[in-house]
Amino acid sequence: MLQVGEMSRKVGVNPQTIYFYERIGLIPQPKRTESGYRLFDEDDVERLFFITRAKALGLNLDEIKEILLLQESQSLPCKEVYHRLLHKVEQIQETISQLQTFKSNLVKLLHRCEDNLSRYGATTPCIVLRENQHETKDGSVG
Repeated sequence: MLQVGEMSRKVGVNPQTIYFYERIGLIPQPKRTESGYRLFDEDDVERLFFITRAKALGLNLDEIKEILLLQESQSLPCKEVYHRLLHKVEQIQETISQLQTFKSNLVKLLHRCEDNLSRYGATTPCIVLRENQHETKDGSVG
């Protein structure tokens, strides 16, 4: 049996994180010593490792809680896990796509800044910011 500090070091999370996960029901109420110290067993350690791995993969706490609840109720069919993970992969792919578009737009602005710097020097006002102010859908500046 491990106390909070030992479990915290073993899994690599802050003790406050363990208290928070306990409060929101991600980890069950632990056993306690007569003096009130929390005691965690290996199942609790494995559960906390699962939570940290799932978070690292991009699942949010609600998604993790849902998977844990399904697992506890022994109603965790592979198809359900598959669909949840597939949905998360699709969300991540959408985020990647949006970030790539954003990066592409920033790189274009960067090149325009480089051109402006090479032509007019470092003290000239930035034409990129002036040209992109309040552009409307038809391309006019408002």
